Amino acid sequence: MFHKIYLLAFFLLSVMLSTTTAMAQAIPVELIKSEQGWQLLRDGKPYFIRGAGGSAGLKKLAAAGANSIRTWGSNDLDELLDEAHSLGLSVTIGIWLGHERHGFDYNDEAQVKAQFENARQAVLRYKDHPALLLWGVGNEMEGFDAGDNPSIWKAVNDIASMIKQLDPLHPTMTVTAEIGGERISSLKKFGTSIDIHGINSYGGSASIAERYRAAGAEKPFVLTEFGPPGSWEVAKNEWGAVSELTSTEKGLQYKRSYQQGVLSAPGIALGSYAFTWGYKMEATATWFGMFLPDGASLSSVDVMTEMWTGKPPSNLAPVAKPLFVSGDSQLEPGTELLVLNDVKDPEGGELKVLWALRRESDDYVTGGDYRAMIPDIDEAIVESRTDQVRIRMPETPGAYRLFMYAYDDAGKAATANVPLLVKGEARIAMPFVVYEDSFEGMPWIPSGWMGAHEHLELDGKHT
Repeated sequence: MFHKIYLLAFFLLSVMLSTTTAMAQAIPVELIKSEQGWQLLRDGKPYFIRGAGGSAGLKKLAAAGANSIRTWGSNDLDELLDEAHSLGLSVTIGIWLGHERHGFDYNDEAQVKAQFENARQAVLRYKDHPALLLWGVGNEMEGFDAGDNPSIWKAVNDIASMIKQLDPLHPTMTVTAEIGGERISSLKKFGTSIDIHGINSYGGSASIAERYRAAGAEKPFVLTEFGPPGSWEVAKNEWGAVSELTSTEKGLQYKRSYQQGVLSAPGIALGSYAFTWGYKMEATATWFGMFLPDGASLSSVDVMTEMWTGKPPSNLAPVAKPLFVSGDSQLEPGTELLVLNDVKDPEGGELKVLWALRRESDDYVTGGDYRAMIPDIDEAIVESRTDQVRIRMPETPGAYRLFMYAYDDAGKAATANVPLLVKGEARIAMPFVVYEDSFEGMPWIPSGWMGAHEHLELDGKHT
């Protein structure tokens, strides 16, 4: 009896081990070139990337017709990879590389060596996972100028060469901020082990394929980030604020970018990743992000669902037009203002509209670094309806922005906003953080004032 139990246990253990091994078996991905151009093959079959950047709501992503996600880093991806694979989604695993603007020094041998080792460990950990599609070696690590630092490109290529030795079953890609400067020539010269050029492009995404060919690029590309024009790409008004598209207008930008920048370039475009499948505070609370913090989806999700599946969802997000300021956008402190709103539900249903006035962030730089959410000024909303809102501007001079959020009963939403100004000498908003312990989400630890507080003085103008 003992031997029978032992044999049964041994058999079950063998089955479990064989199952685990099968689950951990890599799916080979090839990059081939034919008379028709470049193409990805996954498990021997043609594979065109229909993806989004971000990891929030993978079930919704799969249901929308996507087949892939992209990460920017490689820390603790086991659960994400398992979930993606269970939903039929592949994953481009990003290996985060240091940015000089964050203090990384590519001439520092110790830093570069440690970064290389971190990348090697990530490859060893995930190379056999069946969800893996590509290795994304770095994201905008070349900076925002010419992008031609040989030290950076050598470090990128060294990691890509290492990946090819450890994992010959998955191609390598590096991702740059657009294609200007010396990015394409640097990749040609130094990126001999990079198979694919990943390109983050926003305002210029519709023309990216045309410009890429004209620049003499030879590698295939993936549009690794696209969406509305970036805040750094649009004009500023007379007090320096930028105008943001409504969520409906942004949906049209996604469609144009995908059709003209990706689908129009067979043989060179291997697919794309829409940005971003989730929520992100950058420039404003609604500039990027295909969802709101509460999970409501915006028009861009509807558009990409149609692009990926060939048909739109049965229920569409509300349609929003730009807000109309009834009066001057530059006001005296404490002035009341009426703002008109035109938003409708395509299905004719009732909409719930929420309003919020917030201080302007004044931070329109590129890079996508973590930014904290700016709180609402609750007392600013005097009276609100679906089609209009009456607000009272704060007494404190400076730039502000009025946000409109419209929700239908199916979990979909629309957004619009407008910049406003309270006249007078702008003051630094208080409390002003000199040192703070928690900067969740930042890729570095900020420096701060740690002592000698007796030497800090206010000049009387900042309250």
